[in-house]
Amino acid sequence: MTLIPTDLSASRISDAVRDPNREIAASSRVIDLSVGIVVCIPCFRRPDHLRLTLDSLVNQRTPRSFAVVMVENDAAARASAPVAAEYLADGKLQGICLVEKRQGNCQAINAAFETAQAVFPAATRFLMIDDDEIASPDWLELMVRTAEATGADIVGGPVLPVFDDDSQPWLARHPAFCPAYDYTGAVPLIYGCGNCLITRAAFERLGSPAFDLQFNFLGGGDCDFFNRGRDAGMVFHWTAEAVIAETVSHNRTSFGWIARRSLRIGVINYRVHVKAARGTAARARLFAQALARLPLSLVRSARLLTSAKAVVAMHPVLMAVGSALAAFGYNPKPYEASKIVS
Repeated sequence: MTLIPTDLSASRISDAVRDPNREIAASSRVIDLSVGIVVCIPCFRRPDHLRLTLDSLVNQRTPRSFAVVMVENDAAARASAPVAAEYLADGKLQGICLVEKRQGNCQAINAAFETAQAVFPAATRFLMIDDDEIASPDWLELMVRTAEATGADIVGGPVLPVFDDDSQPWLARHPAFCPAYDYTGAVPLIYGCGNCLITRAAFERLGSPAFDLQFNFLGGGDCDFFNRGRDAGMVFHWTAEAVIAETVSHNRTSFGWIARRSLRIGVINYRVHVKAARGTAARARLFAQALARLPLSLVRSARLLTSAKAVVAMHPVLMAVGSALAAFGYNPKPYEASKIVS
């Protein structure tokens, strides 16, 4: 174990960050440079919930030492940074909090993973949890144990919704909220980074930036990253017991929000596949397929209406519409927030 007081190593941390758009906002009093695990947390305007996220990490049942890297992505208000500083200063968690001045989903996630790799050179496994999520007590241990036992490059786990409005429990079955798998084992792909473990070797193979900035305000940088990992022959594993709970606010259970989410999933799918397509002919096929899915999605939705609520049954149609719109240049930017400070 190599323990260093962070006030004596500020220059080392700054050298590791090496980016004028990133600055260290807080650090723990002591950092163990030999830790092999780092948990990354992008933060944006949810300071109260960040406390719940950090409490869930403090209460992890594991003998393993780990560090945290938190990224404040609201450079103007910086509401999350004081919460992070409190947990680091009190010694509840070890690690750092930095400010990423360039706003956007991919900017924040890249800042977290890149800084974690640079500041903690011995770390080989990097987990991520969002600041509106709560990890179950054995989450970290189960994720790391899975990576060790299987040799997987990337491990995923379920993110289960906890609705502020509990009057619509059936929404948990909507694809916007339902986990991709309900079993533990090898899987062909995972689709989101809200509950994931990625090895250092995976980052090194796919290059930098890990999350493509063309998805910065749309979302889907994680889908692109995992698709590239699959194409590179990486091994994926799913751990159904490594549960994370996600708080879903009232506004995210409205028909309008869910419909926009379904549209955006379609846009993301199209853009990820177009990026991977090689040559004009391949892109033309994707364009044609996007249009062909429209009538097919109507049939699928009609079948779902017999056993599901309308908002769930509409998902295939809205996804197909999103893909078709993306083929004609539609590019929503839900992660583009107001009052961005450069």
